[in-house]
Amino acid sequence: MDIHTPNAAGSSNTMVANLDNRSAMELITEKDKVEAELKALGEVLDSHGVNMTTSLTTFDGYPRDDIDVAQIRITRARIIHLRNDWKDLMDGIEKALHVHFANQNGSEAANIEPGLQASLGSASDVRSSTNNESDLIQDTRPFAKVNSIVTGSPADQAGLHAGDEVVKFGDINWLNHEKLSQVARFVQTHEGVHIRCLA
Repeated sequence: MDIHTPNAAGSSNTMVANLDNRSAMELITEKDKVEAELKALGEVLDSHGVNMTTSLTTFDGYPRDDIDVAQIRITRARIIHLRNDWKDLMDGIEKALHVHFANQNGSEAANIEPGLQASLGSASDVRSSTNNESDLIQDTRPFAKVNSIVTGSPADQAGLHAGDEVVKFGDINWLNHEKLSQVARFVQTHEGVHIRCLA
């Protein structure tokens, strides 16, 4: 057995099996927990002065005596496990968002890269703004691009077009969208209210 090459089983079968039965918000909460644990485990490795690829053996193949090899191997294995869980959670979040917005808007949604469907709420809940209101603009760097618009959808009625680049969605911008997960969180917590979208 190669002591400095960690291996770990894939994601928990229980967690993977339950992904389809959980809402996007539950999955996002779980993703946040996984990311927090990954950060803590990274700090454990840092405290030993190693990373995921640092050799745990001496030049002649013996375990190093200046570090806690067992703890590092356990930590690395857990990190690998959590990284796999994180990937599964991201896939589950994407699927849950598709389902949520399809149910909410009868499949009428704007497709936003990278493959997530982003609903802009009902037509009465959406205002699209392209002016330079100072309270909307902190930075004009886009964080998403509209791939397509369904005719008659809330996004269409709000004035969005395929190819538009989204600069701001509510209070979400390029600095805090967290791979678009915050867009979903914002929509779910602001149903029934106007959502400003700057594109």
